[in-house]
Amino acid sequence: GRLPGRSGKLEVFDELVEEIVAEEGAVLVFTQYAQMGRLLSRHLDEKKIRSQFLHGGTTIKAREKMVHKFQGGEVPVFVLSLKAAGVGLNLTTADHVIHFDRWWNPAVEDQATDRAHRIGQTKNVQVHRLISEGTIEESIDELIRSKRSLADAVVNGGEGALTELSDAELAKLVQLRQ
Repeated sequence: GRLPGRSGKLEVFDELVEEIVAEEGAVLVFTQYAQMGRLLSRHLDEKKIRSQFLHGGTTIKAREKMVHKFQGGEVPVFVLSLKAAGVGLNLTTADHVIHFDRWWNPAVEDQATDRAHRIGQTKNVQVHRLISEGTIEESIDELIRSKRSLADAVVNGGEGALTELSDAELAKLVQLRQ
């Protein structure tokens, strides 16, 4: 399977991954779609880049083996579906995180990024978010940004912050949840 309409994003992805691997780095690649994860891991195989793909259907035993291989530096690219990655994984070997697509809930995305920021992490982890222009992803990206700032405002400003939002801002916040 080709990755139609993703060529621009895929090129950026390739450049990033090739650079990371050349520098003997390790990267976690998160996607919310198992199908996309499969395509990416097949794509990496074709490019002779060692990778592994963890998804919801991966057995605990296989998962442990994968984590061991990644942590041991045997496999530099670890593709994970966001859902599967939600379970206590310790992946401190990673010095890069790539979010191949955006998930509308920033908390889930941050939780995924935190997989690489576990205790014992001495490296600086770089987070890359790949966004295709003029797509739903761009809207999601804007939504995440506004949600983050909204969340910050609510946390720091208390309930009052919500009442200060205009109707349009509130509408914008909920429109993607339909």
